[in-house]
Amino acid sequence: MSNEKIISDLQFIVTNLAQQADGHLVQSRIFAAKGFSKLAEKYAEHATEERGYVEKCIDRILDLGGKVKLEAKKAGEVFENPIDWVKHDLKVSVDGLAWLKGVLKNAEEDVTTYDLLKDYYKDEEEDMYWGEQQLELIECIGEQNWILQQL
Repeated sequence: MSNEKIISDLQFIVTNLAQQADGHLVQSRIFAAKGFSKLAEKYAEHATEERGYVEKCIDRILDLGGKVKLEAKKAGEVFENPIDWVKHDLKVSVDGLAWLKGVLKNAEEDVTTYDLLKDYYKDEEEDMYWGEQQLELIECIGEQNWILQQL
């Protein structure tokens, strides 16, 4: 696999994950303003974690001799209802993991990039499982009981 394809994939992650981190920070502040302190803390931490992966991908692009771009991305959706947000965030994780599997395959020959992407994949998979668990919990205990747990 050529460095150009790997660099392109890493750049895609940089662009999209930076916006996703911004989205998680926005959601964190919305949840904090509504009194959902547990969700606010979770998504603030998640935004910070994602910024770390953005930095690692930028560093890897530079290591591979690529040029990092600051690309525009279309506006993202903001949610007031935490349950709608969990559903949306789960879909983003599921779709992202499907895409990331192909990227991992492309990077198999580049062990350093592969290890970076594998760690990112594991983190995203954990997020997906959390979202699934929360939706199952909502189904089991009801929306209002779940919302009360987020205060």
